[in-house]
Amino acid sequence: MTIIKINAITVPGDNGDELARRFAARAGAVDGRPGFEGFELLKPTDDRSTWLVVTRWADEESFQAWLTSPSFAQGHRGDAPTEGDAPARPVGLSSELWSYEIAGGSQA
Repeated sequence: MTIIKINAITVPGDNGDELARRFAARAGAVDGRPGFEGFELLKPTDDRSTWLVVTRWADEESFQAWLTSPSFAQGHRGDAPTEGDAPARPVGLSSELWSYEIAGGSQA
């Protein structure tokens, strides 16, 4: 049964563009993981400051395996600074992980 994991990230002001840039730089990095079914980065279109990272997984075990993988650690450590540069600052103020399973819907 597919499970949905949503990382709700509070992103202040104009940091959203930087968040989107960082995700674009890692596009496809999780695609080959066993059990991974898809990903979307959702940008708010109203006055909210919460961006949603929506991932779909075949099961909880696949998601947990990704969380403990070197690939996850590498992707969440931030950009490595070049000599003389400061480390990349976090773009989000906070985040919260939500878990769902599909209870209904339709096929397009």
